[in-house]
Amino acid sequence: MVPPTINLHTPDPEINQALNFTPNVAQAREVRVAMSNTFGFGGHNTSVIFRKL
Repeated sequence: MVPPTINLHTPDPEINQALNFTPNVAQAREVRVAMSNTFGFGGHNTSVIFRKL
C-alpha cells in the first residue's frame, strides 16, 4: 500500500503529468524500491534504500 499525498488538489502544470503522485487516496501497488530519510539533532542524517530482489 502506498500512502497518499494529502492535500494535492491542483498539480503544478510544469511537472510531468504522467507521474503518479498518489493524490489524496492510498493505492495498492507493488513496491520494488523504497527510501527512508531520517534527520536528527546536531546534523545526524541518514538515508536507507531497500530493494526487492
